[in-house]
Amino acid sequence: MTETITISTTINQQDYQRDVEPRLLLSDFLRHELGLTGTHVGCEHGVCGACTVLFDGQPVRSCLMFAVQANGHEITTVEGLAQSMDDLHPLQQAFWDSHGLQCGFCTPGILMTLLPFLAETPHPTETEVREALSGNLCRCTGYQHIVDAALLAASRMEIGN
Repeated sequence: MTETITISTTINQQDYQRDVEPRLLLSDFLRHELGLTGTHVGCEHGVCGACTVLFDGQPVRSCLMFAVQANGHEITTVEGLAQSMDDLHPLQQAFWDSHGLQCGFCTPGILMTLLPFLAETPHPTETEVREALSGNLCRCTGYQHIVDAALLAASRMEIGN
């Protein structure tokens, strides 16, 4: 019989309590147990950044964490950004407006990386944005439109404050 541990966590402002195996990865918990498939799994080694989520407001690689580590903590996934499909988060809207995505596989991880970065750096330079994104791999875009989107989001979020 497989041992399970009961965890309680808040994900996208919703409380969850589940029995999980100690070895269950946070990325698999989000995707397979909760159906939050916006968190993508790329390399499964923490290198590509596709699985990035916010853990108590800080970006982490969910493929490197166990679900049991989320016990008592708050997680935000890409599904937690938009109010609705018609009311995107300013960062998501900037990606849309700047063509900051192509295949979209890396986009959720990039968004979750940029969100706390822009909160800490409300007036970033292009160089600062590129440095912030250095842990997120994208094979499609060449990053220029992603950087443009981050800078556009920063200017829009500043206006909104």
